Amino acid sequence: MIPLILFVALGIVILIIFEARARKERKNNSEQPTGVADLSSTESSANDLQQSDLSSSSDDGCCGEHLVCERETLLQTNAKVEYYDDEELDTLAGIPAENYTSEQYQMIREVFDTLQGRDVPGWVRSIQLRNIQLPLDIREEALLIVVERRKA
Repeated sequence: MIPLILFVALGIVILIIFEARARKERKNNSEQPTGVADLSSTESSANDLQQSDLSSSSDDGCCGEHLVCERETLLQTNAKVEYYDDEELDTLAGIPAENYTSEQYQMIREVFDTLQGRDVPGWVRSIQLRNIQLPLDIREEALLIVVERRKA
């Protein structure tokens, strides 16, 4: 009778171990969503900044109910344009970044340089919604700030 009880107990322990491993594996798989920008390559991520989902690192955190936090995307479906005292940049809408004059570049640079780090994700979202392209060097700097805020 005792060997039967030990055999059943051993079976239950093994079942619990396998179930715990399966849950851990499912959790790891669900934490790696498809379609989220790969931040391992700064160059390619910087080039795709205006289309990628990156962290805005909201101060109040994420609710935890979604696979990817809705607050972590630079582009949101319900987002409205928010201005950062940069209304003059609307004149650049639809112009490719490589075609900017030095004066147009300086307009963007001045606005970017006056932003606080916590405002950069929202500003980039605003720029996207307004169809304004960022020059490559400013996109790279914005990406670095966004990535640093995500790590914090």
